[in-house]
Amino acid sequence: MHGLYKGVVHPWHCDVMGHMNTRHYLAMFDDASYQLLNEATGWSATSSDWKGRGFADVHNSIDYLAELKAGELVVIEGGISAISKSSFTCDYVMINKLTGKPAARMRAKLIYFDLGERKSMLLTDEIKQQMQSRWIESLAD
Repeated sequence: MHGLYKGVVHPWHCDVMGHMNTRHYLAMFDDASYQLLNEATGWSATSSDWKGRGFADVHNSIDYLAELKAGELVVIEGGISAISKSSFTCDYVMINKLTGKPAARMRAKLIYFDLGERKSMLLTDEIKQQMQSRWIESLAD
């Protein structure tokens, strides 16, 4: 697993029931995904090498495992668990740093994307090879 994100649950992340609202889990996982994309492929929104190319999420699945409350610290670890012709799967786990226990797990499927044509592209052999540096075993049950 590769460390991708560190954060804190702020009071404004919490709902009327006193725990972090589900909308904020996805935001934290999304922040972690940008770190993973850069580490696994070299992708950068500001790099001319990536002009017109990027990635698009086509599926996200989150399992909520334990409550997170204001003031708790979180870390997200993850990596790439499957690669196909034009898509790949990333698995993440959000851990309550104060208890060491998993708070949530997310699986995301992404496609390599032509930003101008708005359609998927085949992953290059170079990108697939780079992705191996962030390979993990699937976290799916």
